[in-house]
Amino acid sequence: MDPIAKELTVGGAGDERQIAALVRGATNPRDVLPGFVWLGGYRSDMTGSKAEALCRHAGEQGRASLRFDYSGHGASGGDFRDGTISRWLEESLAVFTQLSSGPQILVGSSMGAWIALRLVQELRKTGDGGRVAGLVLIAPAPDFTHELMEPELTEAQRQALARDGFYEEPTPYGPDPNVFTRALFEDGRKNRVLDGLIETGAPVHIIQGMADPDVPWQHALKLIEHLPSDNVTLTLIRDGDHRLSRDEDISRILAAVDSIPPSA
Repeated sequence: MDPIAKELTVGGAGDERQIAALVRGATNPRDVLPGFVWLGGYRSDMTGSKAEALCRHAGEQGRASLRFDYSGHGASGGDFRDGTISRWLEESLAVFTQLSSGPQILVGSSMGAWIALRLVQELRKTGDGGRVAGLVLIAPAPDFTHELMEPELTEAQRQALARDGFYEEPTPYGPDPNVFTRALFEDGRKNRVLDGLIETGAPVHIIQGMADPDVPWQHALKLIEHLPSDNVTLTLIRDGDHRLSRDEDISRILAAVDSIPPSA
């Protein structure tokens, strides 16, 4: 079964945005295996190699799979510069609740791991936390604005944030510069997860490259300190970069999702 393209309107009057998603239903007749929900990184879209591999893997096993683009990303509407963690979390919550059913494994990459952790927190508030069968977090960057970026801001960048509300910097991941807004930083503080215990109620598998130039591997260790569950696995890849998109990296990701049992 090929994925089906769907669109979802998220947001209230004057703030609606069209969120594009690709949905594949489960074909396993017993429907016992949890599906996969992909949560991408900052400026990534749902057609990346890891998302594609996860969708194919789901199809081979008869699992459901769901991937989508945040507003301002890929095929979704909205202006990227309007994006904040709260905004993208709102979209993730809407997509999860309206386009998936039953148990799901959240697979979050970089910023998507932060959103996955916040998504679990919000689902647990509404009594739907039990639908999260597990989390696979790839190069997780929770609280990256506060923990990783703010301490490294140059004086010129601080001035640009105060004066213009944003600053730009080149990125090795594409031709266009990254844009970071004052709203992203301010909203990031409101969504911090590394300021207390993170109750997931599900197994967590973290995969982190030790040669990651964007998220140091020590950040993954810090995240583990905030996960009270004993069911947390950390895989460190000595020569792994931030993308973790090599064939051997993707194999580790697929093995991680397969390690989460249906009864979790």
